[in-house]
Amino acid sequence: MKNIISTVIVSGAMMASAVSAQASDNKVLLPIAGAMAANDAQSRLGDSVKFYFGNQPTPKVLEKIAIDKTSLKTNSFAKSNEKACNWVFLSDLLQLQKRAKELGANAVIQIVSNYDNVEYSSDTEFECHVGGIMAGVAFKGEFVKIADK
Repeated sequence: MKNIISTVIVSGAMMASAVSAQASDNKVLLPIAGAMAANDAQSRLGDSVKFYFGNQPTPKVLEKIAIDKTSLKTNSFAKSNEKACNWVFLSDLLQLQKRAKELGANAVIQIVSNYDNVEYSSDTEFECHVGGIMAGVAFKGEFVKIADK
């Protein structure tokens, strides 16, 4: 009986460690320019809504409309971190674009990575978290109307 209980305890511990290894959460910083060049992002996004990351300069802000967040995940199984992260980056931007159009905004400014509500601001990089089977990107940005250049 003792051996059965010991076996169950050891098996449970091994399963728990396997699950935690699979659910690992690795923070990866990747270039925004690379993500914009991948997955045909530029043409898929078009130019109806402009995106400005971190403290990138913007045309004059005519109207501040709202602040909102995204937080999407994608399957990362058998994909490189870069491939999975670039894909979910585009998905997040498409969601920001959709929300901007709903609000009547033509730009999203001061976009920061916002994974687990921890902000990381950069003009050139975004934060992605990659585990054994999922990759996630979260953004926070301000929806505005900007002047045409």
